[in-house]
Formats: sequence, structure tokens, C-alpha cells
Amino acid sequence: MTTSLTDRYLTATLRSVPAPRREEIATELRASIADMIDGRTADGHDAATAEREVLNELGDPAQLAARYADRRLQLIGPAYYLAWQRLLIVLLSTIPAIVGVVVGVVTATTSDNPGNAIGAAVSTAFNVAVQIAFWVTAVFAVMERLGTQLNLPEWNVDQLPDEPVERVISLTDACSAIVFLVLTIAFLPWQQFQSVISSDGGRLPILDPALWTSWIPVFLAVLVASIGLEIAKYRARRWTWSLVAVNAALNLAFAVPAIWLLLNDRLLNPDFVARFAWLRDGGLDIVARISVTAIILISIWDVIDSVIKARRAAR
Repeated sequence: MTTSLTDRYLTATLRSVPAPRREEIATELRASIADMIDGRTADGHDAATAEREVLNELGDPAQLAARYADRRLQLIGPAYYLAWQRLLIVLLSTIPAIVGVVVGVVTATTSDNPGNAIGAAVSTAFNVAVQIAFWVTAVFAVMERLGTQLNLPEWNVDQLPDEPVERVISLTDACSAIVFLVLTIAFLPWQQFQSVISSDGGRLPILDPALWTSWIPVFLAVLVASIGLEIAKYRARRWTWSLVAVNAALNLAFAVPAIWLLLNDRLLNPDFVARFAWLRDGGLDIVARISVTAIILISIWDVIDSVIKARRAAR
């Protein structure tokens, strides 16, 4: 025996199944419900209580309809999930950061307000990450609905990862280094347009403006590459010899032109030097010698430190 409660359950279930199969499924499901109710009433249960228990046991009509229609109640199923996850991790760990840094550098060097560079970089990186996550997920969802085969190679034991390496590069260290590098990148355009030294109603750049057509783009490229090195170090969990080589090359790429510019009095803006008597009267040479010494010592120590850490990690 069935009642309006069963009719309501059938209506809710059939709403989500293909129209050509509704009559067949309705007949089958109504008969199954009636048999289950009769079985419970034969054991002495009240008919109304038995009907309610049977319908509760059958569960949510939407889930039951999905089983009848062979429809997946998931966005990305197990057959596609791992490929989706791996691709998403690779893309999100590289592309937003690269695009954000490029936009930040371009904004800082071309905008009338370089202070907006960091905000533009963060906003762009976030938007790129959202777009990547949305479109990759949408593509995989469509592929699963269409039954597209991924044709990935079958798994074998050769794909087992190596034993986990103890992390030497912490997230805090990596983030601190990246923040320092980003601030250094932002300083270069800031000192050009927002220097604390004013001159004739404008701002007096600290570095020689002529360097924007020669060495400052080189310094910016080295700094951006250094951010990439920090990300690579974090992902590798430790210093490797290839990372040590890259680190040494980046130190040389930054230190050599900086030292040459300092020793030839071509780094600081001549108008900036002229504003301070102590710089004009021999102070510039002192500043240059101190800066050159500091650059050499810091570069050598950074390379030595990376070598020591790589040797420890290789043991």
C-alpha cells in the first residue's frame, strides 16, 4: 500500500531522471516501495510508520535519481582528480607569481605613481590564480561528462617518489627573502619618482636616471630571477649544487656591475651628489669603498653559505 507520501517521493525522484525512462522507473520504484512496506507490515509494523521508514531508508530522491540516471554527483571524479590536482599545483605555483612580478615591475617603471606597483602585482597574481583554477576545473569537468580519455601512462613502481628529504628551507625563510627582493625591486622606481630629496618642486632621484637605459633593467632582471631561485629552493626543500651554481651566477650578475658603477662614480645621480657638501668633498669615495667592500663580503658569504648548506644536505 502506498500513500501521498510515496507519491511525493516518486515525484521528487522522477523530476531528475530522463523523461523517456520516467514511466518505467516509476513503475519499478513504486512496486519496490510497496513490497518493502508490505514486508514491514507483515512483521507487525504500522503501515504509516513502515512507509516512512522505507522512504527514509531509500534516502534523498536526488541521489536516488542520479543512480537511476547513472549521473555523477561530483565535479571532478576519481578518474580525473589526480591529474587535475597535479596540473593545478604546477600552474598555480609558478604562473601567478611570474605574472605578478612582471606586472609590478612594468607598473613601477611606467606609472606616474610607482607605489601602486605592489598592489597591481598582488591583484594581478590573485586574478590569474582564480582564472587558472576556474578554467582548469571547468575543462576537466567537461572532459569527465563527455567521457574523454586522458590516455595517461599506467602507474608502475618506477614512479614511486624518493624518500622524503628533510626540509632545510622553511616557508618563513623563503617568504622573508622574497619580500626583501620585492621591496628592493619596488625601491628602484620609487627612488626615481618618490625620493625624499626634493629639487625645484620635483623629486631628485638617488640613482643616475641614465641607468634606466642600461644597468637598472639588468638589476631588475637579476632580482626577478632571484625570486625564482627562492621559489625553486623552497620547492627543492634544500640547497642543491645546481641551485648553488645559479646563486653564484646571480651574485656575480648583480655585484660586478654594481661595483663597476660605484668605482667609476656612475651609480649615484650627479645632481643628488651635488646637493650634499660632504659627498662632493671626498665623501663619495668613502661611500663607494664601503659599498664595494660590503657587496663583496655579502656576495662571498652568500655563496659560501649556500655551498656549506648544499654539502650538509648531500650527506
